[in-house]
Amino acid sequence: MTDQKITWKYLLACISAVFFTWIIHEFTHWITSESLGYESVLTLNTVSPISGQKYTELHNIYVSASGPLITIMQAVIVFMILIKRNWSKSFYPFLFTPLYMRLLAGGMNFINPNDEGRISEYFGLGVFTISILVSMILFFLVYKISNKYKLSWKFNMWTTIIIMVVSSILVLSDQILHIRII
Repeated sequence: MTDQKITWKYLLACISAVFFTWIIHEFTHWITSESLGYESVLTLNTVSPISGQKYTELHNIYVSASGPLITIMQAVIVFMILIKRNWSKSFYPFLFTPLYMRLLAGGMNFINPNDEGRISEYFGLGVFTISILVSMILFFLVYKISNKYKLSWKFNMWTTIIIMVVSSILVLSDQILHIRII
Protein backbone atom coordinates (compact mmCIF):
# COMPACT_ATOMS: atom_id res chain seq x y z
CA MET A 1 0.00 0.00 0.00
CA THR A 2 1.29 3.45 -0.95
CA ASP A 3 1.93 5.74 2.01
CA GLN A 4 -0.59 8.57 1.70
CA LYS A 5 -0.61 9.94 5.23
CA ILE A 6 -0.39 13.71 5.51
CA THR A 7 2.46 14.05 8.00
CA TRP A 8 4.61 16.98 9.11
CA LYS A 9 7.33 15.64 6.81
CA TYR A 10 4.90 15.68 3.88
CA LEU A 11 3.73 19.17 4.79
CA LEU A 12 7.38 20.30 4.76
CA ALA A 13 7.86 18.62 1.36
CA CYS A 14 4.85 20.56 0.01
CA ILE A 15 6.16 23.87 1.40
CA SER A 16 9.61 23.15 -0.05
CA ALA A 17 8.11 22.23 -3.42
CA VAL A 18 6.15 25.47 -3.65
CA PHE A 19 9.11 27.68 -2.76
CA PHE A 20 11.52 25.71 -4.96
CA THR A 21 9.15 25.73 -7.94
CA TRP A 22 8.38 29.46 -7.67
CA ILE A 23 11.98 30.51 -7.06
CA ILE A 24 13.47 28.39 -9.86
CA HIS A 25 10.69 29.55 -12.21
CA GLU A 26 11.26 33.24 -11.44
CA PHE A 27 15.05 32.85 -11.33
CA THR A 28 14.92 31.39 -14.86
CA HIS A 29 12.94 34.46 -16.01
CA TRP A 30 15.56 36.65 -14.31
CA ILE A 31 18.60 34.86 -15.79
CA THR A 32 17.00 35.02 -19.25
CA SER A 33 16.29 38.73 -18.85
CA GLU A 34 19.83 39.42 -17.64
CA SER A 35 21.30 37.29 -20.46
CA LEU A 36 19.42 39.43 -22.97
CA GLY A 37 21.09 42.54 -21.54
CA TYR A 38 18.42 43.86 -19.18
CA GLU A 39 19.28 44.81 -15.61
CA SER A 40 16.40 43.15 -13.80
CA VAL A 41 14.71 42.82 -10.42
CA LEU A 42 13.71 39.40 -9.06
CA THR A 43 11.03 39.12 -6.38
CA LEU A 44 9.15 36.08 -5.08
CA ASN A 45 6.68 36.19 -7.98
CA THR A 46 7.91 38.67 -10.58
CA VAL A 47 10.83 39.70 -12.73
CA SER A 48 11.02 43.08 -14.38
CA PRO A 49 13.63 45.29 -16.02
CA ILE A 50 14.98 48.11 -13.86
CA SER A 51 14.45 51.84 -14.40
CA GLY A 52 12.23 52.22 -17.40
CA GLN A 53 13.79 49.56 -19.61
CA LYS A 54 11.24 47.71 -21.71
CA TYR A 55 11.63 44.33 -23.39
CA THR A 56 11.45 44.13 -27.15
CA GLU A 57 8.51 42.02 -28.28
CA LEU A 58 10.75 39.03 -29.05
CA HIS A 59 12.73 39.35 -25.81
CA ASN A 60 9.44 39.45 -23.91
CA ILE A 61 8.57 36.06 -25.45
CA TYR A 62 11.98 34.60 -24.53
CA VAL A 63 11.68 35.80 -20.94
CA SER A 64 8.04 34.65 -20.75
CA ALA A 65 8.85 31.17 -22.12
CA SER A 66 11.86 30.47 -19.91
CA GLY A 67 9.93 30.13 -16.63
CA PRO A 68 7.27 27.69 -17.85
CA LEU A 69 9.93 25.65 -19.67
CA ILE A 70 11.93 25.09 -16.47
CA THR A 71 8.71 24.33 -14.58
CA ILE A 72 7.75 21.71 -17.19
CA MET A 73 11.29 20.28 -17.04
CA GLN A 74 10.99 20.00 -13.26
CA ALA A 75 7.72 18.07 -13.59
CA VAL A 76 9.13 15.74 -16.25
CA ILE A 77 12.25 14.98 -14.20
CA VAL A 78 10.20 14.24 -11.07
CA PHE A 79 7.77 12.16 -13.15
CA MET A 80 10.68 10.09 -14.49
CA ILE A 81 12.05 9.60 -10.97
CA LEU A 82 8.64 8.45 -9.70
CA ILE A 83 8.08 6.16 -12.71
CA LYS A 84 11.48 4.46 -12.42
CA ARG A 85 11.63 4.18 -8.62
CA ASN A 86 9.34 3.07 -5.88
CA TRP A 87 6.90 5.55 -4.38
CA SER A 88 8.43 8.45 -2.53
CA LYS A 89 5.80 10.73 -1.11
CA SER A 90 8.36 13.53 -0.72
CA PHE A 91 8.79 13.81 -4.50
CA TYR A 92 5.09 14.06 -5.34
CA PRO A 93 4.64 17.76 -4.40
CA PHE A 94 7.48 18.61 -6.82
CA LEU A 95 5.33 17.11 -9.59
CA PHE A 96 2.00 18.45 -8.34
CA THR A 97 3.14 22.05 -7.72
CA PRO A 98 4.02 22.74 -11.39
CA LEU A 99 0.49 21.67 -12.37
CA TYR A 100 -1.08 23.93 -9.77
CA MET A 101 1.25 26.82 -10.65
CA ARG A 102 0.55 26.68 -14.39
CA LEU A 103 -3.22 26.23 -13.84
CA LEU A 104 -3.17 29.31 -11.61
CA ALA A 105 -1.15 31.25 -14.18
CA GLY A 106 -3.58 30.16 -16.90
CA GLY A 107 -6.51 31.40 -14.83
CA MET A 108 -4.76 34.72 -14.30
CA ASN A 109 -4.88 35.20 -18.08
CA PHE A 110 -8.47 36.38 -17.54
CA ILE A 111 -7.03 39.40 -15.67
CA ASN A 112 -3.72 39.94 -17.45
CA PRO A 113 -1.93 37.66 -19.93
CA ASN A 114 0.62 35.56 -18.05
CA ASP A 115 3.65 33.69 -19.44
CA GLU A 116 1.84 31.22 -21.67
CA GLY A 117 -0.87 33.80 -22.42
CA ARG A 118 1.68 36.28 -23.78
CA ILE A 119 3.28 33.57 -25.91
CA SER A 120 -0.12 32.44 -27.26
CA GLU A 121 -1.03 36.01 -28.16
CA TYR A 122 2.36 36.56 -29.84
CA PHE A 123 1.73 33.58 -32.12
CA GLY A 124 -1.90 34.58 -32.74
CA LEU A 125 -3.33 31.55 -30.92
CA GLY A 126 -5.56 33.39 -28.46
CA VAL A 127 -4.62 33.98 -24.85
CA PHE A 128 -5.50 30.53 -23.44
CA THR A 129 -4.23 28.00 -26.02
CA ILE A 130 -0.70 27.40 -24.75
CA SER A 131 -1.85 27.60 -21.10
CA ILE A 132 -4.36 24.83 -21.78
CA LEU A 133 -1.77 22.68 -23.59
CA VAL A 134 0.81 23.08 -20.79
CA SER A 135 -1.81 22.34 -18.13
CA MET A 136 -2.95 19.24 -20.03
CA ILE A 137 0.61 17.92 -20.23
CA LEU A 138 1.20 18.52 -16.52
CA PHE A 139 -2.20 17.05 -15.62
CA PHE A 140 -1.35 13.93 -17.63
CA LEU A 141 1.89 13.46 -15.65
CA VAL A 142 0.10 13.88 -12.30
CA TYR A 143 -2.71 11.58 -13.46
CA LYS A 144 -0.27 8.85 -14.54
CA ILE A 145 1.53 8.90 -11.19
CA SER A 146 -1.77 9.03 -9.27
CA ASN A 147 -2.96 5.96 -11.18
CA LYS A 148 0.32 4.07 -10.90
CA TYR A 149 0.47 4.48 -7.12
CA LYS A 150 -3.33 4.45 -6.61
CA LEU A 151 -3.30 7.83 -4.90
CA SER A 152 -6.66 8.58 -3.33
CA TRP A 153 -8.81 11.61 -4.07
CA LYS A 154 -8.37 12.52 -0.39
CA PHE A 155 -4.57 12.54 -0.66
CA ASN A 156 -4.73 14.64 -3.83
CA MET A 157 -7.29 16.98 -2.26
CA TRP A 158 -5.07 17.58 0.79
CA THR A 159 -2.04 18.04 -1.47
CA THR A 160 -4.01 20.62 -3.48
CA ILE A 161 -5.13 22.48 -0.34
CA ILE A 162 -1.63 22.58 1.14
CA ILE A 163 -0.05 23.76 -2.11
CA MET A 164 -2.85 26.29 -2.65
CA VAL A 165 -2.41 27.79 0.83
CA VAL A 166 1.40 27.95 0.62
CA SER A 167 1.25 29.38 -2.93
CA SER A 168 -1.28 32.00 -1.83
CA ILE A 169 0.96 33.04 1.05
CA LEU A 170 3.93 33.32 -1.31
CA VAL A 171 2.05 35.35 -3.95
CA LEU A 172 0.37 37.64 -1.39
CA SER A 173 3.70 38.16 0.40
CA ASP A 174 5.16 39.29 -2.89
CA GLN A 175 2.26 41.66 -3.58
CA ILE A 176 2.21 43.13 -0.08
CA LEU A 177 5.87 43.08 0.99
CA HIS A 178 7.59 43.35 -2.43
CA ILE A 179 10.46 41.17 -1.21
CA ARG A 180 13.33 41.75 -3.62
CA ILE A 181 15.57 38.71 -3.95
CA ILE A 182 17.97 40.14 -6.56
